[in-house]
Amino acid sequence: MKRRIFTTTALVCCFMVCLAVVADLTGKWTGVIKIPDGTEIPVTYNFKADGDKLTGTAESPDGQGTIDEGKISGSDISFKVTINNMTYPHTGKIYADSCGLDIEAQGAKLHVTVKRADK
Repeated sequence: MKRRIFTTTALVCCFMVCLAVVADLTGKWTGVIKIPDGTEIPVTYNFKADGDKLTGTAESPDGQGTIDEGKISGSDISFKVTINNMTYPHTGKIYADSCGLDIEAQGAKLHVTVKRADK
């Protein structure tokens, strides 16, 4: 009986931590993408989390685009950003103080770590 109560309590706590991380995703996040030739591209994401849906905008020196097809599953996220008629699929992980994002760009896979800019 004690084990069942402990297990249930532990699962509820884990679920609440996951919800807190997802709820905390909403806001402005910034980072720098380093491409293979050494160029650094500053990026800004304005995320809005609503349950398991993710929307918002993304900005880079190339322009601004909307976050489309955004999904949140636990600490995993995925979405697409279209800027200047180019679509960039993103996948990533949410951490307590950052998000790690993998971006597909013209056959290459780039990585960026973004951190909250509005706290």
